[in-house]
Amino acid sequence: MVSSPPAQSVRVTRMRRSTRSLLLLLALVPLVAIFMLANQRYRYVESALFDWQMFWQSESLQAIGLDQYRVVTEGQVITGLEDDVSGLSYDPDRKSLFTVTNQNAELVELSLDGRVLRRIPLVGFGDAEAVEYISPGLYVISDERRLRLIQIHVDDNTKSLNAADAEQLTLGINAGGNKGYEGLAYDSVGKRLFVARERDPVQIIEVRGFPKTNHDAPGDLQVISNSKRDGRLSVRDLSSLQFDETSGHLLALSDESKRILELDTSGHPIGSGS
Repeated sequence: MVSSPPAQSVRVTRMRRSTRSLLLLLALVPLVAIFMLANQRYRYVESALFDWQMFWQSESLQAIGLDQYRVVTEGQVITGLEDDVSGLSYDPDRKSLFTVTNQNAELVELSLDGRVLRRIPLVGFGDAEAVEYISPGLYVISDERRLRLIQIHVDDNTKSLNAADAEQLTLGINAGGNKGYEGLAYDSVGKRLFVARERDPVQIIEVRGFPKTNHDAPGDLQVISNSKRDGRLSVRDLSSLQFDETSGHLLALSDESKRILELDTSGHPIGSGS
């Protein structure tokens, strides 16, 4: 005959197991919390899901093939510019590039091989972070800290620019800190200005009706956000945008993730490069 263990011994064993389970749970809770906070900042899960999606995605999608692009010029020093430059836009009329500096604010015109052609002081532009060509002589500059878009006109005789004399649009969407508008892109056919918010949250805003390219047309201003599209970006930050007129796709660059995403006309990621 096999005797059963004393009831007291059984209770002690169960208490030990419960204690171990409780200690394990208490140890797991902060680990899970740390992972959730880290994932919110670095987006590990979204990045893994994006890579998985790109791996299995059909090749029939009309992506422009970012993975086939190769760097031709990288890290070129711009002689004569000691300040940080931010943003770069191609002017097809002047066959030149424009960038901005944000500490000693200037609009700088560059040749296609990176030579400084002229420097235009910016007065009252705050933290100038990006510049985008719109149409002949018309550009938009973003002020990251004050969350402003500033429309400017530039010609051969422009010596300086004052924000007080310019048309402006302030977008206070999720405003706060120095994590504002980091990049601009313009769709000249659809007349849409895309604005990239750096982080907290990572966001792409679509603006219609600003800047005004036709002052005789009705002033119908629309500011559109798309949380579903933004949630699919799977990057830590947004640094720059570029609209591809041929495909109608939007390219989004992340500095921290070292990745560029291609978004189709519906806002779905269909390609990437790193």
